[in-house]
Amino acid sequence: MKTYYSLILAFVLAFSVSAQKKQLKAAQKLIDAASYDAAFSSLNENSDLLEAAEPKYVSHYHYLLGVTLQAKKEFLKVVAEFDKVKSIEKEAGLNKYTQLINGNKPRLVADVVNQAVSYNTDKNYKDAGELLYLAYELDGENLDYLYYAASSAVNSGDFEKALPYYLTLKEKNYTGSVTKFYATEVSTGEESEVDQNTYKIYKKSKEFTNLRTGLSESRLPEIVKNIALIYVSNGDNDAAMASVKDARKLSPKDVGLILTEADLYIKLGDEARFGALMQEAIAQDPTNAMLYYNLGVVNGNEGKRDKAIEYYKKAIELDPTYEASYLNLSSVILEGESSIVEEMNGLGTSAADNRKYDVLKAKREALFLEAAPYLEQLVKISPNNADALTTLKNIFGTIGDTANFKKYRDMLEAL
Repeated sequence: MKTYYSLILAFVLAFSVSAQKKQLKAAQKLIDAASYDAAFSSLNENSDLLEAAEPKYVSHYHYLLGVTLQAKKEFLKVVAEFDKVKSIEKEAGLNKYTQLINGNKPRLVADVVNQAVSYNTDKNYKDAGELLYLAYELDGENLDYLYYAASSAVNSGDFEKALPYYLTLKEKNYTGSVTKFYATEVSTGEESEVDQNTYKIYKKSKEFTNLRTGLSESRLPEIVKNIALIYVSNGDNDAAMASVKDARKLSPKDVGLILTEADLYIKLGDEARFGALMQEAIAQDPTNAMLYYNLGVVNGNEGKRDKAIEYYKKAIELDPTYEASYLNLSSVILEGESSIVEEMNGLGTSAADNRKYDVLKAKREALFLEAAPYLEQLVKISPNNADALTTLKNIFGTIGDTANFKKYRDMLEAL
């Protein structure tokens, strides 16, 4: 009886192995015919049978699943299947499909990167970033993939994911610099960038001269700058300040970095340092209206009224459409009104006080008339600016200009 059961068991096992081989061969034929969907369905339908097979068949099964998933561009699942193959074969002392997977790696990386490029083109930055990071993990050495993964993460708004990528790039002193090749055509005198093979050909030609090479701009300053900006967005001012100072060592004239550092000093309440940095930024970008506007804000906060007015006027000169400059300029001009009104209200009824009242009244109206043109210009630029309309209505109402009072009152009520 024992021999009988042994024969039955051997028959069942032989049948199972035969069935497993048959299913694997069928799936392989479908893959060879590029019928990946059909192969994937067949493998899934027979998963119970194939998962129960010997290690060499189970590894073949997961390998074929990975191949079909690669064709279907489900790359994260591909890696999971290939990892299973490697684990099974390592434990069983096998190597057949591990070798195939290793040989397939360059193609897999290329497929992953191409899909990431497609996602980026469609502005699907989140998935693009995940695939680029996968390409970096698969390749193991190409830091370009990590750099672009970080860029995609930033574009998707996922700063928490981008930060460790950038920190790794900084730690590895990644520059991304590559050699570029240039040649000047003798007949036209025009220089152009060429690829390396063309460069070698042109070196032997008399039609080209001044053949030279050069390195592309380093990406490290941008990386360190982005680290600082992410720390700023996270509210980690200490880490941000340290990163900004590192970045500025690499790019001391980068206006964006100067402004980032200046913004940090504002958050720390150091307006003096902020002002100094704004002056430094202006030295690099003297036609930037926003820089003069910021200096106007700082000087206004420090009570330096004349300097604030000077900077706001300069901002308007450089950019006549800069709305905030008009509003802040008029506000600084009108700052003295409250003290004048307070002094007027404290006067008595004597002849001397009446004369003084008239002087103060004229002084107050002069402030109004100095500020009004800037507000009127602002209204021309932005007719729905309620702050400007309200101030103009109050100015003309106070000085008794009924026509202009009604004009700006009606514009305000029409909003």
